[in-house]
Amino acid sequence: MNNFEKLISGEKPVLVDFFATWCGPCKMMHPILEELKQKIGDRATIIKVDVDKAQQLAMQYGVQAVPTLAVFKHGKIVWRESGVHSVQQLIQVLEQFWFN
Repeated sequence: MNNFEKLISGEKPVLVDFFATWCGPCKMMHPILEELKQKIGDRATIIKVDVDKAQQLAMQYGVQAVPTLAVFKHGKIVWRESGVHSVQQLIQVLEQFWFN
């Protein structure tokens, strides 16, 4: 994830899903994020980060539980929560950052 910093530092909100392949709730998030992507189009970017493969990145952002979802804008975390979220919850979160 060398370009991670570049990806999260733009004007557009970036939803990062810190996940693990062995995590049941993380597997539940996959179809939710697919549906979210269809509904929001290019208004936000969605990135999945496997915490087992990117341990340094997970440590850098203090990820202690998976799934942890974080929204970045201009390189800073503007929202963060662990656990499974619905498409509607995530849309409501992202809407706060589309025009700010």
